[in-house]
This record gives sequence, C-alpha cells and structure tokens, in this order.
Amino acid sequence: MKQLYRPYSDGVVEIDLVGADDATLERISKERVLGLSLSEMKLVQAHFKKEGRNPRDIELEAFAQSWSEHCCYKSSRPVLKRTVFGIEAPQNINVISEDAGVVDFDKDHAYVVGFESHNHPSALDPYGGSSTGVGGILRDVVCMGGQPIALTDPLFFGPLNIKDKEVPEGTKHPRYLFGGVVSGIADYGNRVGIPTVSGQVTFHKGYVTNCLVNAGCVGIIRKSNVIHSRVGAVGDIYIMAGGRTGRDGIHGVSFASAQLDEKSDEESRPAVQLGYANVKEPLIHACLEANERGLLTGMKDFGGGGLSCVSAEMAHSAKLGGVIDLDKVPLKEEGLSPWEIWVSESQERMMVTVKPENVEKVLEVFRFWDVEATVVGSVEKSNRIRAMHKGKEVLNLDLEFLIAGVSYNRPAVYLERDESDPTYKTPNLSEIAKKLLANPNIASKEGVIRRYDHEVRGSTIIKPMQGAINHSTHGDAAVLKPLKDSNRGLAIATSVNPYYCEINPYWGAASAVDEAVRNLVAVGAAPHSLADCLNFGNPEKTDRMADFIKACEGLRYAAVAYKVPYVSGNVSLYNEGTTGAIPPTPSILAVGIIEDVRKAVTSDLKKAGNILYLVGNTRKEMGGSQYYQELGLTGGQVPIVVPEETKQGMDGLLSAMKKSLVASCHDLSDGGLFVAACEMAFGGKLGVKINLDAAAENLPADVTLFSESNGRWLTEVPAGKTTEFEKTVKARRIGVVSESRIVFESQGKKVLDEDAEALYGIWSNALR
Repeated sequence: MKQLYRPYSDGVVEIDLVGADDATLERISKERVLGLSLSEMKLVQAHFKKEGRNPRDIELEAFAQSWSEHCCYKSSRPVLKRTVFGIEAPQNINVISEDAGVVDFDKDHAYVVGFESHNHPSALDPYGGSSTGVGGILRDVVCMGGQPIALTDPLFFGPLNIKDKEVPEGTKHPRYLFGGVVSGIADYGNRVGIPTVSGQVTFHKGYVTNCLVNAGCVGIIRKSNVIHSRVGAVGDIYIMAGGRTGRDGIHGVSFASAQLDEKSDEESRPAVQLGYANVKEPLIHACLEANERGLLTGMKDFGGGGLSCVSAEMAHSAKLGGVIDLDKVPLKEEGLSPWEIWVSESQERMMVTVKPENVEKVLEVFRFWDVEATVVGSVEKSNRIRAMHKGKEVLNLDLEFLIAGVSYNRPAVYLERDESDPTYKTPNLSEIAKKLLANPNIASKEGVIRRYDHEVRGSTIIKPMQGAINHSTHGDAAVLKPLKDSNRGLAIATSVNPYYCEINPYWGAASAVDEAVRNLVAVGAAPHSLADCLNFGNPEKTDRMADFIKACEGLRYAAVAYKVPYVSGNVSLYNEGTTGAIPPTPSILAVGIIEDVRKAVTSDLKKAGNILYLVGNTRKEMGGSQYYQELGLTGGQVPIVVPEETKQGMDGLLSAMKKSLVASCHDLSDGGLFVAACEMAFGGKLGVKINLDAAAENLPADVTLFSESNGRWLTEVPAGKTTEFEKTVKARRIGVVSESRIVFESQGKKVLDEDAEALYGIWSNALR
C-alpha cells in the first residue's frame, strides 16, 4: 500500500497528493484541518501534477490559509464587485484601499479607516477573542502608516435573560460572553492607549450560539507618510517585529470559515489567538517612527494566515517573489513544526521590508522601543514564495496560483418574509413606554461605555455620553480633533439594526447607511466615507446567500444615493450554530468631516422654553421596531430609505448648525420619537411637551410615538432663532422644552405624562 505521508526533511512531510483518489483527498483535508473542499483539493492536486511533484505539508497549509473564505472571499467577492466595490467618491476625495482605507482629510493629511470582525474567537474565548480583535484592527491602520486615534466596537449578543436550559450545549451563556467581550475590549484598548469612542450593543435571540464582535479603527496620517502593503524592490529585506511566534492562532482562518457546533469549544480552542497589549503599544510607536523616517519600503500586519499570507501577499502585490528563513523566526516555545511557524496567527506582529543599507537603522529604532525585530528573509525577482528550514527549501509556490484563490457564484434563493401589518389592540402607552426604556436594546449603555477610556490622547471633543454630569445620555456620534493646529474634525458613528435585516435584508442594510448618515449630521458633520463589516450565515445555504446579496444591494443603493463611498470593509460568513444563522448583520462604520469642532452639536436639551422641531417624515413602518418586539408582534413593513427626503433634511440641518441655530439634535431610531425625546431630556435634566398631531398626520398616537422611520431628527432651537431656522430647514414645529415632565398630546388630550426623572431611573439602571 502506497504511503500517504513520507518524511521530507526535519519536521516536514511530503504528502502523496498527486496519486490520491477523491476519498483520499477528502481525508487529507479533514485530517489536516485544511478546510478545503474536494473540488479545491483537486485544483491543488492538478497544480502539483503540473509542477511534477507532490506538495510538502507546509505547502498544503499555505493553500488552506490563502484559499479560506476569510482570506480570499471566495463566496462574497463576485457579489461585492457588482455592489459595494467601485462606488465612486466625489472628485475632491482621494481614496487608497488596502489593509485599511486612506481618505483625504485636508491638503496635507489623510485619515485611515479599518473595520473587521472577530466573531468566532469571541464566541469561544470572549475576553481573548475581543481583545485580539482590537489588536488586529489597530495593526490594519498602522500598516498604512496611520497613527490610530479612535476605536469603535459594534457588539451583538443573545438576550441576557435567557434561561440556562435554553442555551444549546457547547454554547456559552450570553451574560458570560457579554462580560468577557466588554472586559477584553476595555483592557486592551485602555492599555494600548487608544480611545474607544463609538459603537453599539444589540441583543437578539439569533446571536445566542454565535455572538458578533466587530472592531473599527480610525487613524490620522500625513499624506507623505502613506506606505503600502507591498515590498519595494528586489533585494529588499523582510524584518519581523513585535511578538514571538507560537502555537496560538493556528488554523484561525479555517476556523473562521466554518460553522460553530457543540464541539467547537473543545476542538477549535487552539485557533484563538492570545493578545498582549503591552507589546502592541511600543510596536505601534516603533513602526510609525521607522516609517516617518523614510526607512521602510513596505509594511503589513500579521493577520489571517500568519507568516504564510503576509510574506506572500506583500511580494505578490509588487509582482515579485520572496524567500523566508524559518530558522530565524523568533519562537515562543521550542518544537514548532515548520508548517506551524508558517501559519501561526500569534498576535502583535508586523512585517516590514527595508533596503539593505537601512536594515541596521530600522533594527535600532525597534531596539529603542524595546521591541524584538529580526531579519527573516529577502525579496526576489521571481513570482514565487519560498521558505527555508535548516538549510533546505521546504516551500516553493507560484504566487499567482496561491493568491488568486477560488471564486464561486453560489446559488441563491431568497425566502420572502411576511411584511403584512399584524392586527393588535393598542396597549397602555404608559406601561409600554416604561418597558421600552427598560429594554436592553434601548436602555443606557453607560455601564459599558464607562469601561472604556474614551478621552486618552486628549482629542475627543464630543464624547459618547453627553449632557449633565452623572446624568448623561447617548450621543449620536463622537467628534475628534486629530490635529493640534487645526479645528477641522472627524465624526465617527456605527449602525445596523438586525431586527430590520431579518425581515428585509435589502431595506435593513440601506437603513444602516441612512442611520449612520443621520448620526453624523446630528453632531454637525458632513458624511464623508463608509466602512462595512458584513456578518452573515453559511453561504453554501441558498437562503443565507440570498440574504447576503440583498443586503449588499441595499448597501449600494444607499451609498450611491448619498454619494458616500465604501473605503474599507470585511466579510464574515459562516456565523451560525446549532440553532441556525445569525440575523443578517451588515454593520456600518461612518466617518464625517466637521469644519470646526467648536460648532459641534450634542444630543442633550439645553434650556426650558426652547422649541422642538421634527425634521423628516413619519410613516407607519413598524416592522422590526422595538415597539413590535415588546408587543410580541411579527411582520410589518420595515423602514424604507427615501434619500431625497433625508438629503433635504441633512443639507438644511448642516446649514443651520453652521449658523449656530441648533442647540441640540438627536436622530430617531430605536423606539422612535418617544425614545429620542426622552434621551435628549435625560441629558439636559429637563422635560418635553410634544404635540403628536403636529409630528405626523393621520397616524395613530402609538405609531407616531414609536415608528422608527428613517430620515428623521429631533432638533432643539433657541426660542429667538426659530424664524431663521424655519427658513433654513424644512421641519415640523412639534413642541417645547419643559422643566421636568415628558408629555405627549394628541387631539387635545395627554397620551403620556410622566416624570422625566422617574423615566431616567428606569432607562439608566435597566442594563446594569
């Protein structure tokens, strides 16, 4: 019987792939945890037949990394090309998209945007998974030469009150995941000294078996310092810097490209990386200093696929080749096999390329910052990547074939959802209003936000919590002043509503963009760019693939309408467990430009007697609303996006804010007009008196109160500026700021009359 695995050299085996039948190919993929399908294994087999030899284990592992869903986007790439890719930016905006997006900020500076997921690792190890998610997105910004200035963290969990017996075997309770994820983000971000200024926390039963942890980062850079994720020229030297290489994170991309099941916690634990923020902070300083001194020709972070992907991708992007000496790679422990060194995803590592004459200067910079750095290879003229081990070549692969990967036009069958309006009896509005404020999706997230240092580096002008001391409320976006000598600022916001997306992924995705745009405008910023983190289920299932396509089409529709391009993004598929897929979750990170941060607007009410205006139109679009969720109702039309109306409100508000006509502003989203008014009142320790008949015509009081229609803002205008405001903004005058009560009237009667302080107590303590 022919031997399948034969010794090739010390620690390396040759695999009889060329002579393998289909069953043996499947066996090899399964035994070695390659995650490659039979058709993919046959492509690799044909390639090595053409090369006239069998592969070594390290070479097969390289294909497992580069051809994983996580790395090559084999299911999503065709869809992305016809939807979110290629949305043109306005002519005055220059965009570079590599590991992160680099976007014009002013004449001399650009900002850098990255947005990624770390879902599967966080489901197994919430503390470690979330912290390394932060570490990874920081590296993406740094490898473009950017100084990180802000982090953001959209998080999604199952209900915290779910009973233990309802949590499937092999799955951790949402309370445990929630606590571990928040702690991981807080500890890592705080230690590395980058503020976490924006994000969201959403609870939905669809995340019980697969929580989502998305991490975004924004940085700032002088345009002259932008560096690319590719080698410079033949003869350049590869230098590894930062953490050492160990067995943590092995097969991380394969793990991220498969469904979770009841055995994942036991079998896939080694795929979770281990972060170390105390190494990352000086590593950032050293990389940026070496780049600013003009000593580097290329820089890229060690992400998915480890050394295999970083060395190959840097060479391939420059249409060159490279050779790596595995014996020179610093290790955490003895005994690692060459293939383990090649694919390990150990954290806090960066790869830079340097001209030979600058090697010692670069090593000196890293020594100054007490960061380990080692020469591990060089750039060659070939279009191949090679690896040496104990003086023998153990890997020699064609880069075109390795990097091209595979691509699938997967079949898709869209399952129509019921969006007909359910019949129901209007509940006691006082009771339902209090339940909404206590709902974890609406209740104050201050207990989470205060875990994060959102002021470190001293550039956070508008913070995530706004208003009176010890009585603050949610803001819509954070505002940062990234440059010492300029008042030009960046606004950052995140959004997505999975309750809409599970009913209608097209309008749910479009709504995520619309809300992100509104968030930026609410603080006085003009929307400038978007990043997306697309979290979906198994693309091999036709209905999941259809949801992905519909969502991408919705993302395109909204972005084209608002003329805001996607400059960075990430796709995370296979997010499902034993109970099914997560709701479609296309997270959006939006960045806006504010000309003068001193004119930024907050959400807290400022003064009794000021006038309240509603910008935008309210419709009976209750599908996916928190009101329907609270009543246990399904179906209903989800909010659609009407760009012409939103743009009219956006342009008017931005003009009014420049004229200082707006005292406070808040977009309407979860919980509609009622929740927006309450949150504004909470931050100002004030009340409101609102006429629902002025807010919308021919709608029942509960619909006007709780509709979550897009394109709307609630705005406070000083009493003496209403005439000019009404000339500037198309808006409905609906009420007045009062001293201490939350009052809503309809047809001359009070439909709600509550003490603002009592409601604040419900809202502020519910999640705690």
